[in-house]
Amino acid sequence: MKGLILAGGHGTRLRPLTASGNKHMIPIANQPILFYGLQQLARAGIREVGIVLGPIQEGIREGIGEGANFGLRVTYIEQGPPRGLAHAVLCAGEFLGNDPFVMYLGDNLLEHGLDSFLDLYRSRGADAVLGVASVADPHRYGIVELDGSSIRSIEEKPRNPKSNLALVGVYVFSPKIHEIIARLKPSLRGELEITDAIVDLRAAGAVVVAHQIFGWWKDTGAPDDLLEANDLVLNSLPPTHFSREGSVVDGASLQGLVAVGRNSVIEPGATVEGPVVLGSGVRLTRGTRVGPGTSIGNQVELRGCSVRRSIVLEGARILGPVRIIDSLIGRNVIIQSLGSSEREISVMVGDASRIRL
Repeated sequence: MKGLILAGGHGTRLRPLTASGNKHMIPIANQPILFYGLQQLARAGIREVGIVLGPIQEGIREGIGEGANFGLRVTYIEQGPPRGLAHAVLCAGEFLGNDPFVMYLGDNLLEHGLDSFLDLYRSRGADAVLGVASVADPHRYGIVELDGSSIRSIEEKPRNPKSNLALVGVYVFSPKIHEIIARLKPSLRGELEITDAIVDLRAAGAVVVAHQIFGWWKDTGAPDDLLEANDLVLNSLPPTHFSREGSVVDGASLQGLVAVGRNSVIEPGATVEGPVVLGSGVRLTRGTRVGPGTSIGNQVELRGCSVRRSIVLEGARILGPVRIIDSLIGRNVIIQSLGSSEREISVMVGDASRIRL
């Protein structure tokens, strides 16, 4: 069994946020989104993983390398301009060979692992296992209509959805999918759709099974999704994850689960309410309040401000009386409040921006 992760520009909607525009490397609980998929594959016993790269790929090779830190052997596959998920599989044909494989969309997060997918694939003698979950807005996703436990129809981003069961971005395929994709024609969107390939696979008599998941699942396709994913991950991490390597000075207040990175300092009069993760070299001064549901990257400075339910990336500085909620703050941003009274803001701020209030 091999793994295939799609990363680096497959329909990203966050290009203005960071210098690279690569949402797969935006940290959730201070770890890039893409790393979670790699860890899931490794926990499932998969050792060979191909990463399909689109046009936006900054930081991926540098952050992952050959995969040794994940217990994996990673091969990078250039897709060029993305032409659909099935096209990504087509580009990875030489790497995948005749092995079955797990395809994992790199901007997806799952609460539970892949073992149940692989168990179902083996026990049913399946040629495809599709992860599905109930969603509130089915027109945004590939939608599966079931008849009992059997698949009745699959449709990509339908105008009039026949169900609320969305494809969650995790698939297990047998090698039979390759001959189907080789004959596939582009859709009206000009893409080789994985949903069309699955429909043709079923029509050819293959065993295709839907696996409904009931733990949380998050597609981090938009900024608000990133914030929700951050909160979900923070609340699911075990207590052992929240180590305190930095300095918590007498007079500082920490409540709940709080991770304090190396060389970080929480000064007297600062308050942190978990779950919160603080990276390395973070400084929280008197009057600063952080959390809950907040991730603070490395080398961030917070002075006399409040930050809740937010993600603050590396090198940012938030200075003065401002209350930040439900926000995503890019790298090396400076937000400075010059007034004496605290103002509340909710913002999505790109790298190296400057805001004065």
